[in-house]
Amino acid sequence: MQRNGRRVVVLGTGGTIAGLAASSEDHLGYASAQLGVVQIVAATTTGDGVAVETEQVAQLDSKDMDFATWLKLAGRIAHHSARPEVTGIVVTHGTDTLEETAYFLSRIVAVAKPVVLTGAMRPASSSEADGPRNLADAIAVAAHAEAAGVVAVLAGTVHSARDVRKLHPTRVDAFSSGDAGVLGHVAGGTLQQVRSWPSDEAIGIDRLPDDVSRWPRVEIVASTAGADARIVAALLASGVDGIVVAATGNGTVHHALEGALVEATRRGVAVLRSTRCADGRIVDARPALLPSADDLVPAKARIELMLRLLIARG
Repeated sequence: MQRNGRRVVVLGTGGTIAGLAASSEDHLGYASAQLGVVQIVAATTTGDGVAVETEQVAQLDSKDMDFATWLKLAGRIAHHSARPEVTGIVVTHGTDTLEETAYFLSRIVAVAKPVVLTGAMRPASSSEADGPRNLADAIAVAAHAEAAGVVAVLAGTVHSARDVRKLHPTRVDAFSSGDAGVLGHVAGGTLQQVRSWPSDEAIGIDRLPDDVSRWPRVEIVASTAGADARIVAALLASGVDGIVVAATGNGTVHHALEGALVEATRRGVAVLRSTRCADGRIVDARPALLPSADDLVPAKARIELMLRLLIARG
């Protein structure tokens, strides 16, 4: 439901939603981050009674997302959410790392207003452009007073920051919330909620060092057939602070890799097990040698471990 007097701030970071190709029939061979957020919003129809502000925070292909941009984005969200006249915030973002940014923000920015990430699978120049609809839906959710916390809105569906994951490289409906299911749908500019909104456990932006080179270094390794433990030795030699292992099945790890990771924990390196499976969570039937990341996909487990290490530093 939308009401008069709503104000939504749209923060642009680039991505496919701002992309252009040489032809309107070229849906894949485009350059990301070509249009500014002002241009993107101008091409979108928003609901009556909703005022929209824009700010360009970054302009990049989301495959190149970095910690410095995350820090800046978190700061701008904190700034705008503190303004009493702002109802909610939308972030336009590339889809490649949208799920990572969503989870990071949900764990960092403590806000009592909706923060909605959205993007597109087709560039703005495409005859099949999905960006304008996705952005309009995101603004509608951001203008919904009862919604709070970080979510993602794409292809008419609303996902929690924890559950959202990209499952398809090119399809317009590329995102899923796995076993948890979506939070709701957006139809005709109206949010239709189907399950409870998440309660984000944010640690606060003040816990992040301004110098991103001081953030803990956490890397991901995969457990595969014939996995080689030498990758762990190389990471230890390079001074890594934490390692996430993308495990097989229900959190199982190749014996050679597992032995090296257990040794890494003895040497003070934090380790989490995630699973390579797209859906589900790790359920340990017996005590495990390495702690699990529960339902977090490897990329989000990496963020979680990084933040745990930051908290442990005090």
